[in-house]
Amino acid sequence: MRLSEFWTLMERAFGRGYAAIVADSHVLGQLDNRTAAAAIEEGEPVRRVWEAIVLELEVPPEQHHLPEPKKRH
Repeated sequence: MRLSEFWTLMERAFGRGYAAIVADSHVLGQLDNRTAAAAIEEGEPVRRVWEAIVLELEVPPEQHHLPEPKKRH
């Protein structure tokens, strides 16, 4: 997962203005009691950070993944 994909998913789940606040302030037990922003900064794989957010903040299943890109004909 790319960092840009992470932020797209965060904005979909929490809204554009609130996504950064969640990443900077919510401590996640699955990430050794770090925030998402701190975990990413310290080299944690972005996918693992997103998975922790999904589980701990109960992100609805329909918001877990980006839509599949449209196929070109």
